[in-house]
Amino acid sequence: MSEMANIDPEGMDGVRMTWNVWPRTKVEASKCVIPLAATIAPIRPHPDIPTLPYAPLRCKTCAAALNSFARVDFTAKIWICPFCFQRNHFPQQYSMISETNLPGELYPQYTTVQYTLPHPSQQHYQHQQQQQPPPSDSSPVFVFVLDTCMIEEELDFVKSALKRAIGMLPDNALVGLVSFGTQAQVHELGFSELSKVYVFRGDKEISKEQVLEQLGLSGGVAGRRTAAVPVGYQKGGIQNVFPNGGIARFLLPASECEYTINTLLDELQTDQWPVPPGNRASRCTGVALSVAAGLLGACLPGTGARIVALVGGPCTEGPGTIISKDLSDPVRSHKDLDKDAAPYFKKAVKFYDNLAKQLVNQGHVLDLFASALDQVGVAEMKVAVERTGGLVVLAESFGHSVFKDSFKRVFEDGEQSLGLCFNGTLEINCSKDIKIQGIIGSCTSLEKVELSTVYGSRFPVKYIKFGD
Repeated sequence: MSEMANIDPEGMDGVRMTWNVWPRTKVEASKCVIPLAATIAPIRPHPDIPTLPYAPLRCKTCAAALNSFARVDFTAKIWICPFCFQRNHFPQQYSMISETNLPGELYPQYTTVQYTLPHPSQQHYQHQQQQQPPPSDSSPVFVFVLDTCMIEEELDFVKSALKRAIGMLPDNALVGLVSFGTQAQVHELGFSELSKVYVFRGDKEISKEQVLEQLGLSGGVAGRRTAAVPVGYQKGGIQNVFPNGGIARFLLPASECEYTINTLLDELQTDQWPVPPGNRASRCTGVALSVAAGLLGACLPGTGARIVALVGGPCTEGPGTIISKDLSDPVRSHKDLDKDAAPYFKKAVKFYDNLAKQLVNQGHVLDLFASALDQVGVAEMKVAVERTGGLVVLAESFGHSVFKDSFKRVFEDGEQSLGLCFNGTLEINCSKDIKIQGIIGSCTSLEKVELSTVYGSRFPVKYIKFGD
């Protein structure tokens, strides 16, 4: 029994099913008390999974990848897709295959393989024959959104944690900084001679186009998705996605902007707008997150990035407001939500739902670190965090070990690393007799369903976006 307990139930495929026997008829399926389901760990590391240094070979009909379950005619150099039974010819690079000379994806023991795909920016560099190396396709991007509506002691705790986190980031990691209180401020890191800040009003909703215009990114190519957009920062490379060097103004490598950010954090003070007695501080959390999402959408669309929000209280200003500024007005409770007696709830959820759709389309993640004795509005914000595959950490204080240790583990390497990934897309190919009912987890549908026709039958191919 002890030996069986030590066996990895998922194996190298990272899949565990509720039933080990597949129902053969609809009657058998209806008798299953527990629905037929599978838990999938697509980024789960395993020592036996091979990494192939080329792109997968796909079926010309259903786009399924060549795998060990496909039937192969080595003489005619043809493989038959196990999903749609389409006959596909092998390309020229597979001309040497035989029963004794198989590519990695056809080995029967390799039911799961991973591929190292060439990045579009690297292909661009090869075509342009640049002397400099292309940017790395694994450069992470972090935009820190910092709440300044808190007491000075709490703000010192946050600034200290931020400094440590930036020091642990890889040198090629791109970093941006947005602070907010009554208003939202985007800090220009590329102008180190003087602190330069772009201020956005916190009392009204701001569109992505307005963010681009105010930040000077509304040129003819701003926001346009292009294959030549670099994932990592490359000085003197294809930096001309924006004529005014937009990406280098607000997002810089950690190795180049660490001193600038540390100086900005040292100079950063608590929100200076006066708070009348008996009122809550004006906190425009929704506007700050919208500005951060718009900035990333303009500079790095389709590139894996994380918005790390550090919040010290409930939003009381602008979109995403969960409570009025009057302290005599209590924050909504579970009973209020059940009785539909929370006046701000539905409007705030709608705002964050739209923000979640924007982040998913851009391939970006929202992480929330909240520290306050009162509620901060996680019930309204959770839709944006869940759909993008983000993290939520709640603590009583930014000086508490719960926040410090959790925040540190997001950025550190080694055995303690969380192994976070960015901008993942899960594509599910099914044969004609199988239908996907739904999915549970930190992901969202891309609303993209392709119907392929094979021998008169039609079956769906679903695409799902997940963050981690």
